[in-house]
Amino acid sequence: MECARCDGLMVTDSLIDIQESSIPMWMKGWRCVSCGNIVDPLIQQHRMIQRAGAGRLLETESAKPRLRHVA
Repeated sequence: MECARCDGLMVTDSLIDIQESSIPMWMKGWRCVSCGNIVDPLIQQHRMIQRAGAGRLLETESAKPRLRHVA
């Protein structure tokens, strides 16, 4: 897997989330050995949702009729 930020090598890593729960929660993720970028399943899900929302926004903007200003 290549890093989206720097095209570096991504390796699997065990990540711990200590802020969102009363007990530490471990999960698998990926970390770039070059720049330190971290990607986990939740980050991937949010990015997919953002891309889908941006795509829908672009579709609706292009479908709107354009008003022309007549001088």
